[in-house]
Amino acid sequence: MQFLRGLSPISRSGLRLFLSRQLYPFPVANSSQLLGDSTQKVFNRRETYSWSLVDSHGFKQQIHHQSSFLSEEPLDPFSLVADELSLVANRLRAMLVSEVPKLASAAEYFFKMGVEGKRLRPTVLLLMATALNVHIPEQIVGDTLAAELRTRQQCIAEITEMIHVASLLHDDVLDDAETRRSISSLNFVMGNKVAVLAGDFLLSRACVAVASLKNTEVVSLLAIAVEHLVTGETMQMTCTSEQRCSMEYYMKKTYYKTASLISNSCKAIALLAGQTTEVATLAFEYGKNLGLAFQLIDDVLDFTGTFASLGKGSLSDIRHVIPDVISE
Repeated sequence: MQFLRGLSPISRSGLRLFLSRQLYPFPVANSSQLLGDSTQKVFNRRETYSWSLVDSHGFKQQIHHQSSFLSEEPLDPFSLVADELSLVANRLRAMLVSEVPKLASAAEYFFKMGVEGKRLRPTVLLLMATALNVHIPEQIVGDTLAAELRTRQQCIAEITEMIHVASLLHDDVLDDAETRRSISSLNFVMGNKVAVLAGDFLLSRACVAVASLKNTEVVSLLAIAVEHLVTGETMQMTCTSEQRCSMEYYMKKTYYKTASLISNSCKAIALLAGQTTEVATLAFEYGKNLGLAFQLIDDVLDFTGTFASLGKGSLSDIRHVIPDVISE
């Protein structure tokens, strides 16, 4: 598969290549309908696109992309939303304040500078928002409303990342993991009970944030995603020897554990933008396929990766799925 070239080992640079190939072809490539100045030139199979977008601070962000089949220079998707990722990270840390210092310290354990991970999910969601906001319906006009919409979509990115990290904390307890993101896991440092409570705290903060959006369909989508996380983990823990050899079972479990959160969050981004049911469904399918592809690669790297590239020992995931086959 083509995207495997960019994700071995899985890393931020690998994700840049993966996302540049997967996210760029979304609707933003229709240059005749973009905001601001837009040009398209095709010569020797080279295309150039440029456009302007209004971000949550009210100023215009100029984005420029060149692609060529003759000399490929993949676009860095993280750079397109770098400022927003920093904004989202700062807001996340601010949301995790608690009157119990140990709980706050545990909850923000994987949100500290330098251990925030790849931030795939917020990156995908912010890029999805950029793509979908190009065609905002007529009732949403003006810089103020556009900035408000972007802030609400950033909130989806924050909620999704909190749900994701909460699932990691709980998974590490279930798996007796000792490392995560190249550092000691929270359960190894503070114990299982604190790690579970920190995950619960993150989920509660996510619930408060999603309620603030006052959109019942979005609330439902993210609630389903949390339900699917639990379902997928249970499927993994309780699978039979026959189910372990079933690709259909594996893909279903993978959708629940990984792709559901991304796909439902992408759909939420589309709904907040006032997009049609058809576009929202396309956003959902995009997130679903991206999530499945990402997890497939991650599972392959559990066999082929190293501690330096994975942030944890190789075969650590499969040991917990088939403990009687691979000894500790």
